[in-house]
Amino acid sequence: MPFEQLSSRLTAIITKIKGQSTLDEKNMEGMLREIRLALLEADVNLSVINGFLNRVKEKSIGISLNAKVTPSNMVVKIVHDEIISILGQEISTLKYNTPMMIVAMVGLQGSGKTTSIAKLAHFLKTKQQKKVLLVAADLQRLAAVTQLKTLGNSIQVEVYSKEDSTPIQVVESALNYARVNGFNSVLVDTAGRLSIDEELMDELSTLKNKISFTDVLLSVDAMSGQDIINVAKRFNETIPLSGLFATKFDSDSKGGGVFSVVSLTGIKVKFVGVGEKIEDLELFYPDRYANRLLGMGDIVSLVEKAQETIDQKQAVNVAQKMMSGQFDFNDMLEQINQVSKMGSLKNMMKMLPGANKMMPNIDDDVANANLKKTKAIIQSMTKEERANPALLKQPRKERIAKGSGQPLLVVNQTIMQLEQTKEQMKQVMKFQGGAASSLSAGSNTKRNPNKRKNKR
Repeated sequence: MPFEQLSSRLTAIITKIKGQSTLDEKNMEGMLREIRLALLEADVNLSVINGFLNRVKEKSIGISLNAKVTPSNMVVKIVHDEIISILGQEISTLKYNTPMMIVAMVGLQGSGKTTSIAKLAHFLKTKQQKKVLLVAADLQRLAAVTQLKTLGNSIQVEVYSKEDSTPIQVVESALNYARVNGFNSVLVDTAGRLSIDEELMDELSTLKNKISFTDVLLSVDAMSGQDIINVAKRFNETIPLSGLFATKFDSDSKGGGVFSVVSLTGIKVKFVGVGEKIEDLELFYPDRYANRLLGMGDIVSLVEKAQETIDQKQAVNVAQKMMSGQFDFNDMLEQINQVSKMGSLKNMMKMLPGANKMMPNIDDDVANANLKKTKAIIQSMTKEERANPALLKQPRKERIAKGSGQPLLVVNQTIMQLEQTKEQMKQVMKFQGGAASSLSAGSNTKRNPNKRKNKR
């Protein structure tokens, strides 16, 4: 996930200011400096950084706190709200309620444009029950049509192409074909270039004048730097964009370019690519992303992932256990088994509260090895020990270490991991409950996360 450094820095500085009764110039100075450094390292535009920090400082300093709201919770709340104010209060989706969706995917070569539109086709087909037609209108890159046909075949989505034609002729012909054959979603893969040039802009301008697109998505690489700000502005001037499709969002990329584009242009992120597989596509939820960024996890997304791989009863049980904050090693073992079924461990672990502290810079191979160690340790416990971790005193720990083949240090870390996760969940529940209402006097954002209205 982009902004890994910011997440770890925030966790560290929030710990530093615990115990303070107010937020003032002195205890805010270090926090703001750390955030600035992290944003600079993430390659966020300087004007975006300055505006962000000024708003955080203005809302933070001088606010009196009561016994229920600590300075650390206050900082989290204010930063959380500012991130969401930039990225958007609600999810931004496609215009689904039209007789026929006509979506164009635009972008430079190398941004993952063709793969992105195939992922979107799969999403619309499986999640929105749309009858999708892919249109191969990228006639500049020799392999683009072949690539789209291969991807379309893999997801059983028809691809329309036409030889010896111009892009506009291909699209117009495809739309006629779609109407006759009952398609309600047409996704157009447009031409890209290695860099912006007049020929590319002219082609897009022609498409804009001839075709009434319901949505135009710009494919942007989350690993790109601030160059994509100018790219987004130029595309938006030529063919007004309705949203961003951010690729490689699962990487440990800087991510500052995407954040800057949203802040400076107001163009929201609609979808994010979170892996190489065709199904590795997610709607972008600003509040969930802010939660992950601040180390609070993303239980909602985790449960949604679980629902795709386990039955409904198990998914509900996972959610209830985690939100109660009272789960034991039996529950942890069950969760490990479930998480292992849900794809990249790196992405899944980031949805768990406190994961940024427990397993920073996660590598999937390393994570798999660590989970195997954790399972061995839990499976070396008695039933009573799993259900009641308070029983795990030194002699028992030594026995478990021998039984699992793991050092005593790793056994202690596993026990600590359970306690940290439980504590983190308590903080999340407190933050989402009493903290939000208590902070309304000090924040212009009066948003109840439990009342979010998702427009699909």
